[in-house]
Amino acid sequence: MFDVGLSELMVIAAVALVVIGPERLPKVARTAGLLLGRLQRYVSDVKSDINREMQLDELKKLQQQMTDQVTSLEASVTHEMREVESSVNDVIEPLAADAAVSPAPTPEAIPVAAEQPAETLAPATAAAETLKS
Repeated sequence: MFDVGLSELMVIAAVALVVIGPERLPKVARTAGLLLGRLQRYVSDVKSDINREMQLDELKKLQQQMTDQVTSLEASVTHEMREVESSVNDVIEPLAADAAVSPAPTPEAIPVAAEQPAETLAPATAAAETLKS
């Protein structure tokens, strides 16, 4: 802060010894040291407060950036979902219209394979038993 060398300190100490006197010089030096220590603590507190405010400001900016990115991502996903939904609806609508026009098959129209007469199954059963032995 101040550029004070050893020679300047010696001059200041000699002048203080002459002006203040040898009896009160230790008390004055102690008081000056206490005041200097308080001043240094105050300056360091102010510096730390300023640094804390700067970090808080940077964090607020970062939070705002993240909020903006999340909002844009949410809008993008919503837009893409709407596009997919509309394309699926475009594909489904013709199929739904065809299903509404043609009737669904009735259960009587569907052939059932399990209702075969026993006579038609007998030769297949005999062949299977022959292969087993």
